[in-house]
Amino acid sequence: MGVMDHAATPHQLTRLTRAGETTRDSDLLVTEAPVEFRLAGVPLAVLMRTPGHDAELGLGFAITEGIVLNPDEVAEVVPAGDPDDGDRWSLVLSDGVAVDPEQFRRNLYTTSSCGVCGKASIDAVRVAALRPPPGPRVTVDTLFGLVDTMMASQQSFASTGGIHGAALFTAKGELIVLREDIGRHNAVDKVVGHASRLRWPIGEQILLISGRVSFEMVQKAAVAGIPVIAAVSAASSLAVELAEELGLTVIGFLRDDSCNVYTDPGRVL
Repeated sequence: MGVMDHAATPHQLTRLTRAGETTRDSDLLVTEAPVEFRLAGVPLAVLMRTPGHDAELGLGFAITEGIVLNPDEVAEVVPAGDPDDGDRWSLVLSDGVAVDPEQFRRNLYTTSSCGVCGKASIDAVRVAALRPPPGPRVTVDTLFGLVDTMMASQQSFASTGGIHGAALFTAKGELIVLREDIGRHNAVDKVVGHASRLRWPIGEQILLISGRVSFEMVQKAAVAGIPVIAAVSAASSLAVELAEELGLTVIGFLRDDSCNVYTDPGRVL
């Protein structure tokens, strides 16, 4: 089965109209299901995600949560246990790399709407961020074109209307990778997991997300070394504060013919 087969689940429904008409119909629902990630046999977290690209999700999660410092410390992410018991994956560390899994074990599962559930405080999610490069320099016209490119590439959103997207672009607006997930943070982790195997730090590229820019979205971009994060929705106050502290450019409400550049506008031409 392909990724699209896992991302959507058919469901029978009753459709009502204001005129009082009642019909039976069917719809595609975005799939939400748990996945467990383990390290050395110890469960680290259970994430509520949309199935597909789970190995990338596991690698990206390990990087952006500070479990490992770079992708080379993870040799592979492999299925663990009996598939009939649910989706479980193991992070296999590279030779010579040692990590205490209990240090990062979460006491709560992470829902599709929450990126920092189980964290005791904001200080606990301030993992070591990479200092971003001075670029890229991106034109306003290029920025507005990113949204059109991402929307045209979101197959699961077109089918369900209920899934988030995250995409990585070059400064010229070329799409590098796009991933979809019911969780905004999961979509970003999938992108980071994929892109980190191509280049590390990820560097002078642009991360575009379909939802709002929250604290954790900025944190994940910073840990991956991505200097520009843009969104079609709003930015939170804490996200902007963190971006100012770390030197990232945050762009919100990127839609129609305008956008808000909250931090470091020098990267936008």
